[in-house]
Amino acid sequence: MAVGILEVLLVSAKGLEDTDFLGGMDPYVRIQYKGQERKSSVARGGGSSSSWNERFTFKVEYPGSGDDYKLILKIMDKDTFSADDFVGQATIYVEDLLAIGAENGNAELHPGKYSVVQADLSYCGEIQVGVTFTRKVEDEEEYGGWKESSF
Repeated sequence: MAVGILEVLLVSAKGLEDTDFLGGMDPYVRIQYKGQERKSSVARGGGSSSSWNERFTFKVEYPGSGDDYKLILKIMDKDTFSADDFVGQATIYVEDLLAIGAENGNAELHPGKYSVVQADLSYCGEIQVGVTFTRKVEDEEEYGGWKESSF
């Protein structure tokens, strides 16, 4: 089993359907991977085209429990006086990335565009995301963070 870090680079979104009637949409993204969740900053006034350029990390085991190797990116609209609105979501399947990274030490999906869909699966924009998996070196645990070749 390979243990490592899955790093998600949240770049931007565009073409999102604005959920606010008055004023601009204030989107943020909730990124989920197997029970772990991270939340981006709110792109105040970002509207249908927003930028974040933020990185998030998730601890990953491959192969691990279950077979659901996917990142779910839920785009939400921050509202002050009511519940936040669901704008849409994108799914990125990362099993192949993890398999390559487990074998080679790391693997990368350069920032690419993924379709954002609403609950009824209708297209409502795109999100640009990059993903990297880096396997943790097993020797680091045994030697307190130092590789054997460091001695």
